[in-house]
Amino acid sequence: MSEAPEVLIAAVSGRALAASARRAGYAPLVVDFFADDDTRAVAKACVRLEGAAERGFQADELLAACDGIAGSAQLAGFVYGSGFEDRPAVLEAIERRWRILGNPAATVAGLKDPLAFAALCRDCAAPHPQTSLERPDDLSRWLARQRGGSGGGHIRAANDDLAADPRTYYQQRVTGRPVSALILADGARGSIVGFSDQWASPTLGRPFRYGGAVRPAALAPAMAQSLTSAVERVLSRAPLVGLNSVDFLVSDDQFWLLEVNPRPGATLDIFEPENAPGDSLFARHVAACDGALLPPWRSDGARAAAIIHADCELISSPRMDWPVWARDRQPAGSFVGEGEPFCTVLAEGANPAEAMRLLNERSASVRLSIGMRAA
Repeated sequence: MSEAPEVLIAAVSGRALAASARRAGYAPLVVDFFADDDTRAVAKACVRLEGAAERGFQADELLAACDGIAGSAQLAGFVYGSGFEDRPAVLEAIERRWRILGNPAATVAGLKDPLAFAALCRDCAAPHPQTSLERPDDLSRWLARQRGGSGGGHIRAANDDLAADPRTYYQQRVTGRPVSALILADGARGSIVGFSDQWASPTLGRPFRYGGAVRPAALAPAMAQSLTSAVERVLSRAPLVGLNSVDFLVSDDQFWLLEVNPRPGATLDIFEPENAPGDSLFARHVAACDGALLPPWRSDGARAAAIIHADCELISSPRMDWPVWARDRQPAGSFVGEGEPFCTVLAEGANPAEAMRLLNERSASVRLSIGMRAA
C-alpha cells in the first residue's frame, strides 16, 4: 500500500483543516499557534509557533518551521487557513517554495484592499457599507477596521481614543445579523456549500470577536436567492479557487456584503460531509483548485460550533476527561491567556434551535468544569 500524500497546512489554528485532510486520505503536516491535542492526533507532524496569534505570522519563523517539518518530502501542496489575510508577502514567499492549493497572494491582496473591495462590490451591484481611508468627522456613524483583519476581533467602534495606525480604515455602521456563505470555486464558477448564522463573543475591547456559527441559516427563500445572486456576481469578477467564505449582514429584506475571506474559514466543522468515507471539504477544496467542482451533498439536520474563550489567565490547563463533542483541546499544563481560545464545542440537532440549545448546555458545562463565568 502506498503512503498517504503529505500536505503542508498553516493557519492560526490548523486543526479543522488537518482533520478534514486526514479524512480525505492525506498525511497533514501542520504549523500553527496552538498544536493542541486534536491537531497532534490527526497530523503526521505538528509544529507550534511561539508567540501570541495576535502577532501573526512572521515570514522567517513560518518558513523555517515549514521547511523543518516538510524536509525533502514531495508535498501534494500547501494549504493555508486564517492568518494570511494581511500578509500577502508571506504568501508570495510560500509560492516560491511550494504549490499553493488555494488563492494566490495577488487575489488575497486585492480582496483585502478596502477600496478595491468596495469597488468590486459596486461593480457587482452588491450593497456594501461606505468605506473611507480618512478619519470621518462624525465618528459615531463609523466602525474602525484593520486591513486584512479576520475573526472580528480587529473591529472597533470609531472614537477619539483610537491610536493612529496606517492599517486602520473606516466602514459606516449598518444593521443586521451576521450570515456567512461557505463556497467552493474553480476560478470561473462556484457553488454554495451552505449558509450559516454567526454571532460574536464580545469583550469590552473586542465587541465583534467571532464566537461561533450554526447551519443552516434562518433565511427566507427570497433573501437566500438574493445572497446567492450576490455571490455569483462576485465569482464572475473575482477568480477565486477552493474554499472561501462571503460574509453578510442581513436585516429584513435588506443585506450588506461585508467581506470575502479567500481561504477555508471557521465553519469547516459544521459543513463537513457526514457519513461519507473519503469525502471531505478538504478533498473538495483540492479538487476545486484543480478545476473540478464536485456535486453537492445532502446535509440533514443542523450543526453548531462555538469557541470557548478563557475569561482569565489559565496558568496551567487542567487535565480533563474531554467529551467527544469538544475540539481544539488544550494539552494539560499548557498556558492559556485571558481572551484566548480554550476549546471548541460542537452540537447537532434536528433544527438550528435544537442544535443551539445543546450547544449552550455543552458550553456551560465546559465553563463550569474549569471555573469560568457563565457566558
